[in-house]
Amino acid sequence: MHQGRPQALNRVRVTADRRPRLLDDAPALLTKGYDFGARIWRRARPGARAAPMRLMFRDAMLVRGAEGVGLFYDADAIARHGAMPAIVQETLFGHESVHSLDGPEHRHRKAAFVDIAYEDAHVERLRPLLDEEWRAELAAWVDGGRRSAYDAAVGAFGRSVMRWAGLPGTPSAQTRWAARLARIVDGFGSPYSPAYVVALVDRRWSDAHAERLIQAARDGRLATAPGSALETWSQHRDEYGRLLDARPAGVELQNTIRPMIAVARFVAFAAKELHDRPEWRTRIATESAERQTLAPGPLAVAFAQEIRRTAPFVPILPGWAITDVELDGVRLRAGGRVVLDILGTDTDESWWQHPDRFDPGRFAGVEDYEALPAFIPHGGADVRTGHRCPGEKLAIAGLAAAITVLSDPRLRISDAGLGVNRRRLPTKPRSGGRVRASAAQPRCPLH
Repeated sequence: MHQGRPQALNRVRVTADRRPRLLDDAPALLTKGYDFGARIWRRARPGARAAPMRLMFRDAMLVRGAEGVGLFYDADAIARHGAMPAIVQETLFGHESVHSLDGPEHRHRKAAFVDIAYEDAHVERLRPLLDEEWRAELAAWVDGGRRSAYDAAVGAFGRSVMRWAGLPGTPSAQTRWAARLARIVDGFGSPYSPAYVVALVDRRWSDAHAERLIQAARDGRLATAPGSALETWSQHRDEYGRLLDARPAGVELQNTIRPMIAVARFVAFAAKELHDRPEWRTRIATESAERQTLAPGPLAVAFAQEIRRTAPFVPILPGWAITDVELDGVRLRAGGRVVLDILGTDTDESWWQHPDRFDPGRFAGVEDYEALPAFIPHGGADVRTGHRCPGEKLAIAGLAAAITVLSDPRLRISDAGLGVNRRRLPTKPRSGGRVRASAAQPRCPLH
């Protein structure tokens, strides 16, 4: 699956930096999109682990591979607070969220997310809810429904994860909130488009709604299930024992459920890859039939992992160098940005055999995917102490369940609208993956 072993991280204090070109690279992120990293690497020597650049009028360094991951998640060298552009922080993650914290404050807040979502028992609580929601979506498609794979996933994931989190609401209300959260994800990376304005509007509504839920739980007007996300965030206290204000508590409640809804974008990519690889659809459908369940088997999980490795979502992550750093001969003074190339790491030819080839087989038998240092679709480093997403297991379970359903032989995936705009952040196949019943269903002639 990968080649070789990572070289020892070469990070030392220095007193000078290697000056990148004077032109700022930030505009290229908007014009090049997911090809931004490749553009920077073309300026570096082949196989480089670090490349100098200018970003937001500051010296910066783009890093990739296991070595780049090691540097980026070194808390003694890199800080995250304030590194994320405000247009992303305020829309996607929310004000005062865990994503902007460092040190003891980050570890304390992160521990709550780990307690809620990371352990296998939490995944097992979600599985039957996913099964129920995806069975309903499958039945709707077989009966002639015309929702795309993406739209179906937004609804199925939204309802299941909100029930899992202990949130109230009818299925229709939960679906509407899930759609708002999906639009926040859709617009955060496109500040030049109307989608960004929509994301801001939905962010304001969602923040207010989540704050009301937190306050209702604190006032006793809303019952909370023990150990649920709603109970955890309504009762959360900071490292000094102070009750977290209701607004940021509501933000973190959203940060518990929204990542699951964001997985719908991976489902759209899964529809595209299943369409292009009918042999894998057949294999996964056979696996499901043999297991006599919609619960995903090993083939569906392997396919899900390869989707996560190859499908573009967040291309880069920024951090601040809090000390002078050096990697692979490139030096950066404290105060510059260190930027981790997520997509470039997940497709790093130094680690992955034929990285541009879509091959779910590379994940066959891989149980501990967190041990793969160049596999970081949900962030890297340790879940408990670093910035790796604790909801990664939930995401894999949801994506694999969707892949199992999309492989059902009663369905077909249209080849229309499967093109991907790599300049847009975030992106997905244009149609979201149109899914229809595989054969014409009897219909009333008046409808």
